[in-house]
Amino acid sequence: MELDAHVTPDNNDVIPYSGTQANKRMRKKSMVWEYFTVEAVGAGCTRAYCNQCKKSFSYITDSKLAGTSHLKRHISMGICQVLREKNQQISYPKTGGSQYNANTPKKRPRENSRFTNGISFDQERCNHDVAKMIILHDYPLHIVKQQGFIDFLRILQPQFNPSCLNSIERDCIAIYLRKKQNMLNVINVIPGQVNLTLELWTSNQAMGYVFVRGHFIDSDWNLHRPILNVVTVPFPGSEDSLNQTLVTCLSDWHLEGRLFTLALDKSFSSENVIENLRGLLSVKNPAILNGQLLNQNCYARVLSRLAADALWAMRETISKVRDSVKHVKSSETHKEKFIDLKQHLQVPSMVNLSIDDPCKWDTTYHMLVAACELKEIFICLDTTDSDYRMTLTMDDWKQVETLCTYLKYLYDAAKILTQQPYPTSNLFFAEVSKIQVELTQAVFIQDPFIRSLIFPLHESFDQYWRESCIILAIAVAMDPRHKMKLVEFTFAKTFGENAGAWIKIVEDGLRDLFIEYSTQMFLKATNDDDGDDIMIKETCQEDSIDCSLFVDGDGLSDYEFYISDFTGNPQFKSELEEYLEEPLLTSVEEFDILSWWRLNGLNYPTLSRIASDILSLPVSTLSADSVFDTQIRKMDSYRSSLSSLTLEALICAKDWFQSE
Repeated sequence: MELDAHVTPDNNDVIPYSGTQANKRMRKKSMVWEYFTVEAVGAGCTRAYCNQCKKSFSYITDSKLAGTSHLKRHISMGICQVLREKNQQISYPKTGGSQYNANTPKKRPRENSRFTNGISFDQERCNHDVAKMIILHDYPLHIVKQQGFIDFLRILQPQFNPSCLNSIERDCIAIYLRKKQNMLNVINVIPGQVNLTLELWTSNQAMGYVFVRGHFIDSDWNLHRPILNVVTVPFPGSEDSLNQTLVTCLSDWHLEGRLFTLALDKSFSSENVIENLRGLLSVKNPAILNGQLLNQNCYARVLSRLAADALWAMRETISKVRDSVKHVKSSETHKEKFIDLKQHLQVPSMVNLSIDDPCKWDTTYHMLVAACELKEIFICLDTTDSDYRMTLTMDDWKQVETLCTYLKYLYDAAKILTQQPYPTSNLFFAEVSKIQVELTQAVFIQDPFIRSLIFPLHESFDQYWRESCIILAIAVAMDPRHKMKLVEFTFAKTFGENAGAWIKIVEDGLRDLFIEYSTQMFLKATNDDDGDDIMIKETCQEDSIDCSLFVDGDGLSDYEFYISDFTGNPQFKSELEEYLEEPLLTSVEEFDILSWWRLNGLNYPTLSRIASDILSLPVSTLSADSVFDTQIRKMDSYRSSLSSLTLEALICAKDWFQSE
C-alpha cells in the first residue's frame, strides 16, 4: 500500500511495512519505529503494531495521520507490559533516563537525545506536582503512603521512587513559603491600603481557627482577596486572642499603619475587643463615617440569620413540603405516578424537585420554589398515589409562596457574593437598600401572616442598615454613574423626613476622608523631598506656617494651595467638588468601575487613592462557598490534627493557586 502524495507523517518517521511492502519504506527518523511495525489492514487503513506486546494502534485512516505521540507513550511510560518486564532489572539515573530496552541500538545519537529529553523523568518535579495536587484538592498528606496510590504512580511511571514522598509535608510548606513571598512582593508595592476580614471556624477539639483575608487593589487596578493567615485560637473564649492575631498578621505582612478597614462578625467579639482592634486602623478618628470603618456586621451572616428566622417561623409547613418531596423521590413508582399526574393536569413547569440541605438555606429556598411550581400536582397526588398522605392546604401553599417572595430578596442579595470576579463594594448599596425598602413596606401590609412573618426580620435588618449604610453610601458615591444622587434618592425613601441628616453624614464623611488622604499624601510627598520641603513638614506639624518660605512665581504658597481644598476658598475647587459636580456617567450594561478609575486616576489623584481603598472594602467575612451557611463552619478532625504551620500552608496555598 502506497501513501498518498499529500499525506506527510509527522516527525519524519521511518515507517517499516511488513510482508510485500517491506522494501517500500519511506525514510523516517523517529526511534519509535524500532519498537513498532506498520501494517495495512484494509482499504485506507494502516495500523502500528508493538513489536513487544503485539498491541495495535491507529496510524493512518483515510489519508489522515494519527501521529506517533500515543506510540511514544506506550513504550516510554511503561504501558507496554512486555517491555516493562524486560526493563525491571535496569537501573536508571535519579533525574532521568530512557524507558527503552537496555539493548536499544545507539543509532542516530542526536535524534535519540532529543526524543529521550522529551520523556525524561524528573523525581523532584514529580514530588512538587504531587504536593500541589494535595494542596489543590484537599487530599490528606498520608495519601502518598497508601498502597493504591503508590501502585498507580508506578504504573504511570516505573521510575517513580515513592520513598521520596516521605517529605511531602515539607514540600507543601516549601510551595506555601515561595508563594507567600510572591504575595508579599505584591502587597509591598500596592499604592493604597489594605482591608481585612476575620472569619472564625470551630472544631470538635475545643479550638477555633481565625481566617484573616486581605482585600486590596493593586497598581493595575486589579482586586485581590487572598487568605493571609489561618491562626489557631482557643474556642470558646477566643476574644482575647483576636487582637494578638491581628497584630501578628499586620507584622507578618508589613501592614502596620496600612489597615484601612476591618470586618468581623459580632457573634464572636465584645465591645472591649472592638475598641482594641479599632486602634489598629490607619484612620485614627473614630468619628469618621460613624465609626463604620470597623464593621461588626457580616453581610452574608446577616442575610443567613434572616433567612433562618423566616424558615423557622414556618418550620411545620416547610416540614410537610419536605416530606412531600421526599415521598416523590423515594421510589421510581412514586416518581412515575407524579409524572403521570403532571401530564394529566398539563402542568407546564419544567423544574425538578430537590431535597434541601438544612445547613444551606438556599437549598431550602430552591426546594420550596420548585414545590410551589408543582403544587397543583401535590394537591391532587393522593387521588392517584394511595401512599401519599400529606395534608397541605391551599392556604399552606399560599403562605409558602409568600415566604419564597421575601426569601428571593435575600437570595438575590446574597448571590452577588458568589459572583466571579468578586464584586466591588459600590454594588452593595443598591442591594441592601432594596431589602430595607421591601421589608419596611411589608410591615405595613394588613395581611396578619405577612406582618407577623416580616416584622422581626425588618427589626433585625433595620439595625444592620443603620450600622452599615454610611460606608456603603461612600462606596456607591465612588461610582461615577451614581455619585451622591443614588444616596439622596434612597435615603429619602428609607429615612423620610430625616434623610437630610443622614445625607449630611455621608457628605461630611467624604470630606473628612478627602482631608485625611490629602494630608497623608502631602506629608508623604514633602517627606520624600529634600531641602526646603522638609521644612514644610516641620512647620505643618508645629502649626506655625511661614508661607513666605514656599512662595511660587505667582505669589501663591504651596501650603495655601494645599489648604484651599479644605477651607472653602471660592478661588479653588477641590477634586472632590469637581468630581461630584460633573455630570453622571451614562450607565452601560457591563461597566468596569476599576478600569474607569484606572483611566481617570490622573484627573483625581487623591480621590482615586480613596476609591482604591473603598472599592476593595469587604462587606462579608465569608468565602463564596460559605455564603448560604446557617452554621459556623467546623474544621474536620484530620485538619485539626495538623500543625499550625502545615494547616496554614495547605489552606493559604490552595487559595493562592485558585486565585491565579
